[in-house]
Amino acid sequence: MVLVEYVYASLLLHYAGKPITEESVRKILEAAGVEVDEARVKALVAALREVDIEEAIKTAAAAPAV
Repeated sequence: MVLVEYVYASLLLHYAGKPITEESVRKILEAAGVEVDEARVKALVAALREVDIEEAIKTAAAAPAV
């Protein structure tokens, strides 16, 4: 399971126009004082490799609230 702070780190990188890499996610988490789990970082970056983040955000924003 990926924790929300890992997802937030990737979104921050995306909005800044920076590549989402293991190193960049790790740096953001460390700067925020999060104890980094390398396996989670690797899993997140691997999972996002095939994701169009802009499209995912649009789809999530269009989803009806539950």
